[in-house]
Amino acid sequence: MKVWISCDMEGVAGVSDWSQCLSTGHGYALGCELMLGEVNAAIDGAVAGGADEIVVNDSHGGMFNLDPVQLHGRASYLAGRHKPLYMMQGLDESADAAFLVGYHGSISGSPSAMSHSYNPEVFSGIRVDGRWVGESGINALVTRHYGVPIALVTGDQVTREETLPFGPDAEYAVVKQSVTRFSALNRHPEEARDLIREAATRAVRRAAAGELGLPHLASPVRVELDHQTGDMAEVATWVGGVERVSERTVAIEGDDLLGVFRRFVAVNYITRQAGGR
Repeated sequence: MKVWISCDMEGVAGVSDWSQCLSTGHGYALGCELMLGEVNAAIDGAVAGGADEIVVNDSHGGMFNLDPVQLHGRASYLAGRHKPLYMMQGLDESADAAFLVGYHGSISGSPSAMSHSYNPEVFSGIRVDGRWVGESGINALVTRHYGVPIALVTGDQVTREETLPFGPDAEYAVVKQSVTRFSALNRHPEEARDLIREAATRAVRRAAAGELGLPHLASPVRVELDHQTGDMAEVATWVGGVERVSERTVAIEGDDLLGVFRRFVAVNYITRQAGGR
């Protein structure tokens, strides 16, 4: 039983400020410590549920936030920036279950602590088949392509609601209740880890029993990206297969879900050049 984990930081209990999420921030060391605690809880639970292979893809910021020595369960650690599949690097058809740990809400949805959709300087909203999505929704293109169910999702209540259409059978560990984009009521870290550990154990056992379905996505799938400025939308069209549909919106459409996601990643990278810094 192989479990693949994508871990982010903004959805972790106790993380409530950008200073904890940025490597230059005064709270970054604490953010990393809290993130590691939740990832280890997911690993512990997965092992208890029967997982014998675990891959952790660090998906936050520069993507080197975890101390590999402190990872439990002898998990493999995929770290570093400029990954071809970004937050979904390392996932393929050999995995039996996908975990999304420390995920957060979208920039366009209900208030969620430190919400954004990949790059808040560029994207003001993302839709998949007309549905507003966060990072979990766009990343579901890859889990569906490889036939891997989303088995566990951890984060706030907004993340749960935004992910439900793509992981209707997943186990959810809601470790914080977002109040605004800049505040949240957090569970104590130990309580949050217990919740994640228990949910991860159930998730692996249910995956092994074939109880988890795949995301429901149309074919062809259509992804619409709203940009902060028209300049960014223009730059996005420099990526092949990207169509400009309005002043600030482009669309990517196709039957190849992985191909659509790859074009999205290319847009995410290239549009930074038209950003405000």
